Amino acid sequence: MATIDLIVLGILKKEPMSAYDIQKLVEYRNISKWVKISTPSIYKKAIQLEEKGLIRGEIVKEGKMPEKAIYSLTEAGEAEFERLMFEISAKPINIFLDFNAVIVNLDSLPPEKQKSCIAEIQENVSLLKSYLEDNLREKGNDPSIPTTGMAVLRQQYVLVEAIQTWISSLNIG
Repeated sequence: MATIDLIVLGILKKEPMSAYDIQKLVEYRNISKWVKISTPSIYKKAIQLEEKGLIRGEIVKEGKMPEKAIYSLTEAGEAEFERLMFEISAKPINIFLDFNAVIVNLDSLPPEKQKSCIAEIQENVSLLKSYLEDNLREKGNDPSIPTTGMAVLRQQYVLVEAIQTWISSLNIG
């Protein structure tokens, strides 16, 4: 998947690291909350990108720790990173939300069950909003957080507010 390729290549463009370190960075930055990416997919993707010649793994051993591969971008990887950046940014923007499958089918439920589904969405949106507010407050003044990372947090917050506005406009029941 091009999105996972772009994430892995983009991380390695900044500095060489192991698949484990890439995975930890994805977790730390909460990338999997905004993009469908899983821990196993990162390890698998590192192997695939190395087989394609886009990254190079160098086996290193530190002290008594087991050997590990430290990956870095090749010239072909640099070119692929830029190609993917422009390919993906040139596509129409689609916002996929899993709960949209519930929304398009709401009218197929009896009114009391529609209310229950909406209440579930509302609760999850409230949890996400609280999480985003905490992150924005904690990271808002941290100079080590990239402005692009903050932009994603703000984008998600605006989306959450739009969903809450939609929910409050519903007349179910």
